[in-house]
Amino acid sequence: MAASSCCQARWLLPLLLLAAAAGALGAEGASSIVQLDVESLLPSAAAPCPTPQAEQKQGAAPPTRMPVVHQHGPCSPLADNRNGKAPSHAEILAADQRRAEYIHRRVAETTGRARRRKQGAPVELRPGTPPSSIVVPSSSSATSTTDLPASYGVALGTGNYVVPVRLGTPAERFTVVFDTGSDTTWVQCQPCVAYCYRQKEPLFDPTKSATYANISCSSSYCSDLYVSGCSGGHCLYGIQYGDGSYTIGFYAQDTLTLAYDTIKNFRFGCGEKNRGLFGRAAGLLGLGRGKTSLPVQAYDKYGGVFAYCLPATSAGTGFLDLGPGAPAANARLTPMLVDRGPTFYYVGMTGIKVGGHVLPIPGSVFSTAGTLVDSGTVITRLPPSAYAPLRSAFSKAMQGLGYSAAPAFSILDTCYDLTGHKGGSIALPAVSLVFQGGACLDVDASGILYVADVSQACLAFAPNADDTDVAIVGNTQQKTHGVLYDIGKKIVGFAPGAC
Repeated sequence: MAASSCCQARWLLPLLLLAAAAGALGAEGASSIVQLDVESLLPSAAAPCPTPQAEQKQGAAPPTRMPVVHQHGPCSPLADNRNGKAPSHAEILAADQRRAEYIHRRVAETTGRARRRKQGAPVELRPGTPPSSIVVPSSSSATSTTDLPASYGVALGTGNYVVPVRLGTPAERFTVVFDTGSDTTWVQCQPCVAYCYRQKEPLFDPTKSATYANISCSSSYCSDLYVSGCSGGHCLYGIQYGDGSYTIGFYAQDTLTLAYDTIKNFRFGCGEKNRGLFGRAAGLLGLGRGKTSLPVQAYDKYGGVFAYCLPATSAGTGFLDLGPGAPAANARLTPMLVDRGPTFYYVGMTGIKVGGHVLPIPGSVFSTAGTLVDSGTVITRLPPSAYAPLRSAFSKAMQGLGYSAAPAFSILDTCYDLTGHKGGSIALPAVSLVFQGGACLDVDASGILYVADVSQACLAFAPNADDTDVAIVGNTQQKTHGVLYDIGKKIVGFAPGAC
């Protein structure tokens, strides 16, 4: 399903089909079209799960590798057909919109262009039981509850990917969402205070780990949190997500095991009061650029380098690599713009190609808004002045290829009826995102359309509300690419065909 390269032509379709498409897509012919197997994007209960990418064995050459699956896909360890069902496409896209809106608010705040918004109500944390005794802030040490002003975090939504980790001594296995848009790692912990959402695996019990310890309020690590609370010498964390979900509890440390690597004294949130749209995952692995994130905490081990590949379908398996290694020979690198703000991975988008042609979008459209790459956002968001030319060019090409338009679906407004093409391959206009340094992300055929139903397959891009809102390269467009992040060298890379 590899998309056509923005640097060289590939013959992807029979000559007869190419000749028919040439009139709609211009003289570039083969370099302007990609093929998509429609059946591969539709759910199939009979489809077997592929063999997972193996976890790297101790002593093997770096990087450390862990398998990645879609948390609601048939190959996910969280899948449970007896006690629940995967969210609908409408629910996935609604949650994705909340995530995008949060990112826009957060970026605006950290870049000095903050908009006025309602402050979320503080989340109350009541005392639990020893040894992880929940204590109140020193400012109200005589009371029995804690009102911890929770920081806003990214709405996890329902379209994310998960990896296995192990925590504690002896190590217990947990399935967690991995997220480049978050810094602080957390898991649900016993005892649950008031409420914990339902997860597939047992909660982490700190009393059973010989290496668990709460972090002191006097520690500089406590001040690394975006918002923290303190009482009785123990540090509390709280994160309230954009959709009203939250996690709150102790900021602690323990041994984290990734594949066969161990990271001692890894700092994470031991959440004892948690509610929200977290699926059935045990928590979150934060891969942002902040001080509390995994890449920064484990910088001495991994050099601030990680990469992942998201599979073409929800039934596939990808990988998460941690640690330095030679980038793939076909990796296309672009500068990581670290001066844009904290946490997120900013890059400089410079253009978009459809059918091999650069769209007439002024460079100021991208430089004004800025762009970030995010593993947790499903649909790529663009400034309206960039989305409109993309939609127009794509629609014209699809019309030339003979596809019938379908009604809009949720946040997606450019949709097609592929009913007559089920069971075969179809031609699509190639889409490429161009970045500073000449790097291209040639969107794989599986990432061009979001297929809610065979009768409603939509262009997997959406416009922001305003040209000043940051563009977000979502995970649908990242499929099958090895996406590389190197904090030390300040680069982001895209290697097509990695999984």
